[in-house]
Amino acid sequence: MHPTALQPALTPIQTLARLRAGELQGCTRLDLRGCGLTELPPEVLTLADTLEVLDLSGNALSTLPDGLARLARLHTLFASFNRFGALPPVLGRLPSLDTMGFKANRIADVPAASLAPTLRWLILTDNCIADLPSTLTDCRRMQKLMLAGNRLARLPAGIGRLQRLELLRLSANAFERADHALPDELLALPRLAWLAHAGNPFSAAREQAAQALATVEPIAWHELRLQALLGEGASGHIHAAQWQPADGPARDVAVKLFKGAVTSDGLPGCEIAATLTAGRHPHLVGVLGALAGHPHGTPGLVLPRLAPHWKPLAAPPSMASCSRDVYGVDQRLPVDHARSVARAATAALEHLHSCGLSHGDLYAHNLLVDGDGRALLSDLGAASLLPDDGTQSAALQALDRRALDILVDELAGLVRA
Repeated sequence: MHPTALQPALTPIQTLARLRAGELQGCTRLDLRGCGLTELPPEVLTLADTLEVLDLSGNALSTLPDGLARLARLHTLFASFNRFGALPPVLGRLPSLDTMGFKANRIADVPAASLAPTLRWLILTDNCIADLPSTLTDCRRMQKLMLAGNRLARLPAGIGRLQRLELLRLSANAFERADHALPDELLALPRLAWLAHAGNPFSAAREQAAQALATVEPIAWHELRLQALLGEGASGHIHAAQWQPADGPARDVAVKLFKGAVTSDGLPGCEIAATLTAGRHPHLVGVLGALAGHPHGTPGLVLPRLAPHWKPLAAPPSMASCSRDVYGVDQRLPVDHARSVARAATAALEHLHSCGLSHGDLYAHNLLVDGDGRALLSDLGAASLLPDDGTQSAALQALDRRALDILVDELAGLVRA
């Protein structure tokens, strides 16, 4: 029996105490988030024969011991929000490593030896990385690569070897030219469907101009009264609110307040610019205005508030599904509803392309449905302005359409099931 099988859930601090007392032998998952660790507890290495998932996020770690390579079954490692200045080379010697997250550290150096060729999902968002080693292209299983919020100016040569890559985040880096961020070999990858590249120097002027040309006026913070929290996404919190404009009646709205300077998809300013550029459409959630005058300078958007019966079509990807959404076990759709949702997604995507935008995140979890076959596309956090280069623009639109094809196949599966 698993040593904690019949025990109530432990806090990370309780888990640490039991680990140090030698009471977790045989465990497969270890949650040590926020324990104030400055070094890896040596007792972790005593779990070498069984440990599969290790979460060290929210500590003060800057190194990992060479003995970590003994964890032969470890497939998932999270060490986000620590103090690593370099990705530890020992990571490349973990024989089963599949998923690795080192978001929001201080990483400037990614040694060639630190990338295990078995990696399928790599998260290096919000660090200080200017160069990636060529060994990245040896990770032939890579499906999901999160690199937003770094200092990259080029991708390593041979990026086209990542033939299984499906999702890539390059936003908020230092790419001066579109062809450095979006080389031909990248855009030709056969499975790539979700790509974000906003917030780089090559597009910054156009993004600023797009926001300045928005046809909706900013909405002042003092005109809003925040109410209950409606939901939370990767980039922000969405609140119910009442808006009392100076020249009209009060109305119910939703307010999205961004969490930080960099999200997993990119920059709040880029999402605001894309949302304002897209404007209103029958199959978009739409926008009423960008938030102005928040007392702490928090950026935000004011959106129409939807009735409670509007729900996401699916849940976001899980650790197991990696790049694919998760549907309910018993989830079904009538054939006419599935066709209606597919038509709505297609029309919304065509509208975005006509506005000079790629969506970059066309997923069922970003489609809100009402139970009657109506659907609205939401969340432009990964949207990017299409480049001036016609060939690149066409390739990026083709990626969005690949994502649409995947969605349509999933809808067909909900009908057949």
